Amino acid sequence: MREETPETQRPLRSGYTTGSCATATSLAAARLLLGGIASEVAEIVLPKGQHVPMQLVYCRFVNGYDGTLGTEAGTVKDAGDDPDVTHGAVVFARVRLSADPGVRFHAGAGVGIVTRAGLVVPVGEPAINPVPRQMMREHLAQLAAEYGYEGGFEVEIGVEGGEALALKTMNPRLGIVGGLSILGTTGIVRPFSCSAYIASIHQGIDVARANGYRHVAACTGNASEDAMRARYGLPEIALIEMGDFAGAVLKHLRRAPVERLSICGGFGKLSKLAAGHLDLHSSRSSIDLELLARWAGDHGADAALQAAIRAANTSQQALVLAKQQDIPLGDVVCRHALEVARHVAPPEVAVETFAIDRQGNFVGEAR
Repeated sequence: MREETPETQRPLRSGYTTGSCATATSLAAARLLLGGIASEVAEIVLPKGQHVPMQLVYCRFVNGYDGTLGTEAGTVKDAGDDPDVTHGAVVFARVRLSADPGVRFHAGAGVGIVTRAGLVVPVGEPAINPVPRQMMREHLAQLAAEYGYEGGFEVEIGVEGGEALALKTMNPRLGIVGGLSILGTTGIVRPFSCSAYIASIHQGIDVARANGYRHVAACTGNASEDAMRARYGLPEIALIEMGDFAGAVLKHLRRAPVERLSICGGFGKLSKLAAGHLDLHSSRSSIDLELLARWAGDHGADAALQAAIRAANTSQQALVLAKQQDIPLGDVVCRHALEVARHVAPPEVAVETFAIDRQGNFVGEAR
């Protein structure tokens, strides 16, 4: 039986990125090759200088795919209290020595290959981001100096079960094929920071732009994506799964503008944006029924209807009540949401907003 949640909230626990895991395992595997030391713990230095010991689940010799002797090490990814899809997965590195100096990276099982332009990693390369690559290079260079080794390293990074886990991420849409990305900028996963999700939103916009798409649709979920696909025939690459992070989309357009942005979401989510919230998650913003009642009143709702909207159980109920008196509450919400979006997005981007009901039908729009 699962323990009950404690009444007193405890501090949320941080974790470590897949980039940190890749650095620790590649360092341990290389140490075994150069020094014959099979480590149980690998200590790494994060980009901001923190020293972190990471527990290994194995560190051993293996035969490489070309018959040469290699080593491998693995660690369990600990994301702390962050709801990370890779939490609990084994991240591993396989290392071989090379006569050529430097470090060459390869995608092992469960790590994807980049197939579309617009990401920070070139097409054809393993989806190992720049900071994790730099972390591994620095640690391996220091290890090589320690042992007086002047050659290079072939480093293969993988994630057990990563190909299946990647289907739960935006990697397939971004053109990262075959597995997960190795990520991280600080080496630390901050609980509920949602930084990885926001980064994937930014990547989605960048990939769409790099592949020539100037009209993108930012959607809160599957139903709104289906609605935009049906409305405009947009391909998957132009559909940005923004979830609750409207602000992440609008702010990124200042650096990476498109010609046209369609924002589409459920009526309740759009009402939050209309009220000025850029984070639409229920823990950080609420539906303002009082505000909906006031807007309905501005468009002809009588006192009884306004009172009914204020007392509604849900925003959808408020929408139904307004419709009964022919009050276009969906359009009103979309117009206010458009005003908020226009204040954040750059002026050269044409913005439009759409609201749908739970069945995926359009209930409001504004341009």
